[in-house]
Amino acid sequence: MIRPNPGLSVPGSASAPRRVTSTAPEVPALHLSGVVKRFGTLTAVDGLHLEVPQGIVLGLLGPNGAGKSTTMRMLTAQSLATEGHISILGHTVPDESKWARARMGVVPQHDNLDEELTVEQNLRMFSYLYRVPRRQRRDAIARAMRLAQLEDRGDTIVDDLSGGMRRRLLIVRALLHRPELVLMDEPTVGLDPQVRQDLWSLIDALRAEGVTVVMSTHYIEEAERLSDEVALMSAGRIVERGTPTDLVAKYAGATVEEYLPDGDGADALQQLLHHHGFTTRRTGTTVSALRAEEIPDSLRDRLGTPQRRDSNLEDVFVALTGENVE
Repeated sequence: MIRPNPGLSVPGSASAPRRVTSTAPEVPALHLSGVVKRFGTLTAVDGLHLEVPQGIVLGLLGPNGAGKSTTMRMLTAQSLATEGHISILGHTVPDESKWARARMGVVPQHDNLDEELTVEQNLRMFSYLYRVPRRQRRDAIARAMRLAQLEDRGDTIVDDLSGGMRRRLLIVRALLHRPELVLMDEPTVGLDPQVRQDLWSLIDALRAEGVTVVMSTHYIEEAERLSDEVALMSAGRIVERGTPTDLVAKYAGATVEEYLPDGDGADALQQLLHHHGFTTRRTGTTVSALRAEEIPDSLRDRLGTPQRRDSNLEDVFVALTGENVE
């Protein structure tokens, strides 16, 4: 597992608490208990409970407005919780947020690279901010450029990079000090499929190094592909959590059948399926039946001709919350 730099120091740490080392398995990477965040009359996060062990990739999956980004801002002490307790690698936030930040990297949703500097200059500047020891800076910058596949772009002005290159640079910038935990807020939002695939490889590389990654996303494929565990979030709460495979098996089964009834038959079809104990989801006039492999022939004869597909996490999310992850 990647360890924090032994030479790392934190400003104003003369009376700082003892650092909790990551060798203790009982110390989770993240622990949130009863966390609430209100903005006036709006409750963005509502009694959130979440514990993340070290060394896994956790996907925080939910639609826009579910509270994912607000949670990320509280973890980095950019926003303070109204109620509840947050700790990161054993450090209470916000009281010990300087120590927590020293051991984690943060990849923001929005690009905040310095466009007038080169790739190497951006990384060098952050190596100072992260207090990477002088003797380790050159290797840290070279490693970051290798991970981002930007070895031949060190002298390129950031404004001249493609969107995918900028996103890769944004991610590896957070890795310069070899953090034990990396927070990623919608890391691939707005990127084309090929660039997203490149970034998935980068996240896989972090997992291979033993880094804990917490990644908020609303892309189903991304959560299924990258996450060891997924936490489904809706209306500021975690509604379910588990491995993607286990969640799909538990709530959606192996297959889904999609029916397109004539006229006003969608309501009647949905009621018929519910009467026989099947969970459905509705998309316009299309009615989808979960666990379709369990539909008996006697019922299937009354349903019409369906399109069959494999179940996925979106089926699970809709079944649990009634929301689409879009």
